[in-house]
Amino acid sequence: MSAAAPIEALAPIDNRPDQDAFSISDLCAEFAVTPRALRFYEDEGLISPERRGTVRIYSHRDRARLAWILRGKRVGFSLAEIREMIDLYDIGDGRRVQRQVTLERCQDRIALLENQKRDIDAHITELQHFVELLQSSDTI
Repeated sequence: MSAAAPIEALAPIDNRPDQDAFSISDLCAEFAVTPRALRFYEDEGLISPERRGTVRIYSHRDRARLAWILRGKRVGFSLAEIREMIDLYDIGDGRRVQRQVTLERCQDRIALLENQKRDIDAHITELQHFVELLQSSDTI
């Protein structure tokens, strides 16, 4: 991945050069989220749409950040972790630190999930043995 790659490269979304801005309805439809969710992310400082009266106007940057937020949530990151990772985009180092921090967080998350999977598999095996024992027993 080149240093000049856009933020979308880490949370892939289709480019939308046909639009300069997006409405709340546009983003809700594209990402299957509610207006309430978008307002929540705004209140949390994760996205910052322009305001024209009571209308929110979302930029390409807001759209890309929303993709990051939703991907991060899907894989189990907290909003604080997501905020840290997407805010690193703005430090001006060609996204080197952002990629490194995100990579480390993802690797840590993979290790955690693999450990949880092993634990779950062990519990399932134990339960299966217990069920077999109960089913083969003459007394219940």
